[in-house]
Amino acid sequence: MTLKDLKANHMMAHLTDALDRKQDIGHYGRLVYTIVGRHFLSEDELVGQLAKDQDFSEEQARGLVQQVQEADYNPPRREKIMEYQGKQDFPILPDVGDPDEGNVYRDLEFPQHVYDHIQEYHQQKAE
Repeated sequence: MTLKDLKANHMMAHLTDALDRKQDIGHYGRLVYTIVGRHFLSEDELVGQLAKDQDFSEEQARGLVQQVQEADYNPPRREKIMEYQGKQDFPILPDVGDPDEGNVYRDLEFPQHVYDHIQEYHQQKAE
């Protein structure tokens, strides 16, 4: 998978473009980008993208990528992204009025283990 695949989602394209402009996308913007992006980019590519953030070094980027990989976070739902966005200045969602904005599962195809992990979570929650 590639950066082009990642940019199929409007929110991820927005974050990628902001990083390309060397903008600070905020802590939660970087977290969302890492959680989703790790399924589409190599570790080095992801670190390179994150390090474009004017307030985030390559070392910090490597640490965040490692943390997210170790925790194996599932890509967040829109509601969680909205919660994150409320905690920072940079708008993670470029169009909060669009109910599909931030729905990464609608536009992106993740590896099967991501869907399996979500299903296991819902089954455990139901029990």
